[in-house]
Amino acid sequence: MIYKRSSELFKLAKLSIPGGVNSPVRAFGAVGGSPIFVKKAKGAYLYDEDDNKFIDYISSWGPMILGHAFDPVLNSISQTSRKGISFGIPTALETEFAELIISSIPNIDKIRFVNSGTEACMSAVRLARGYTNRDKIIKFSGCYHGHSDSFLIQAGSGAITFGSPNSPGVTQGTATDTLISDYNDFESVKVQFKNHPNKIAAIIIEPVAGNMGCVPPEPGFLEALRKICDENQSLLIFDEVMTGFRLSLGGAQEALGVNADIVTYGKVIGGGLPVGAFASSNEIMKKLAPEGPVYQAGTLSGNPLAMSAGFTTIKSLTEDLSIYNRLEEKTKFLHEEMEKCLKKRKISYQINRFGSMISLHFTDSKVYDFKSSTKGDNIFFKKYFHGMLSEGIYLPPSAFESYFLNDALTFEDINYTINAFDKVLKSL
Repeated sequence: MIYKRSSELFKLAKLSIPGGVNSPVRAFGAVGGSPIFVKKAKGAYLYDEDDNKFIDYISSWGPMILGHAFDPVLNSISQTSRKGISFGIPTALETEFAELIISSIPNIDKIRFVNSGTEACMSAVRLARGYTNRDKIIKFSGCYHGHSDSFLIQAGSGAITFGSPNSPGVTQGTATDTLISDYNDFESVKVQFKNHPNKIAAIIIEPVAGNMGCVPPEPGFLEALRKICDENQSLLIFDEVMTGFRLSLGGAQEALGVNADIVTYGKVIGGGLPVGAFASSNEIMKKLAPEGPVYQAGTLSGNPLAMSAGFTTIKSLTEDLSIYNRLEEKTKFLHEEMEKCLKKRKISYQINRFGSMISLHFTDSKVYDFKSSTKGDNIFFKKYFHGMLSEGIYLPPSAFESYFLNDALTFEDINYTINAFDKVLKSL
């Protein structure tokens, strides 16, 4: 494929945008070369500025669960925009959307909309600290909860990719209040509670990790976290920015059968527009301003365009729950066919999968936490990524990201992908 126009645009972008991108992983720093610049998308396909067509396996990093440019969402945005695009004043749609989400999710009474997953997680932690009157939180190595200072301590995905899991600009005081445990290692959590009695406000976790590849929880791990939080009057926060409405209508709480005290959302609930949210029980949410003392605000929170896109997306999901079976069947088929190719070519691999999330690591070792996720052959991954790109398959440009399938993806698309996959592996 020819990427002449994309290369020119990248050079131009670097003159006015740091690194030429507005989110670091987009720069292809982990895989080399210049990023493609997308011109348009429809269904399961991306089209770049050089008119190359790609089958998309990132779905805008998750939110395009129904496919790109889904007509009902486009229509809702168009109709809403004619009435105005932003007010900074309450609208009926915010309440209607809140009621729809609350009715779909177990264990929540109220929800507050914000503008991003980062903002949702930052606000959830502040609320947990205000509710418990404690300062410290536990997060897990390799889990990414946005770029708020509290979370840039052994963060995943982009932070790993760029070799800076502890970002300059994060104060030592902030770092001191963030305690680190290992994902899927309950003993490391017990140590933190033992060393910091009555000081831990909350545990925050991706219930299915998506920022060190897709890493599901080991059996009993989340249940143990739930129990230790109850025993110590700490809160359990599920970061469902990726998993909410993707793993099931009720998200990871429903799919895994474990309830959290506070849940954060993003991605899918924006229908492709920037949205985040955090939700909890009446008892906890009444601590939030203007009812309570824990302050949180956002001028564009509840933006009518985002509410409209999100409402239409979630409403579509509630009206066709078979989407989850379809997505899981497609992801399972992709997994099984990839595995056949890898075995045939005698290439070391680990494939992790949960619902419509899946990741491939080029290693013999099981991938179950941050440390094990770093053992893959990233040199091989770079060649694999560019080989697939040249065959018209757009994968996450980092070995530490999950693939996200969407409902517009067909079995024909997957079969084409598998043929390309085998061709690329053979060439490597």
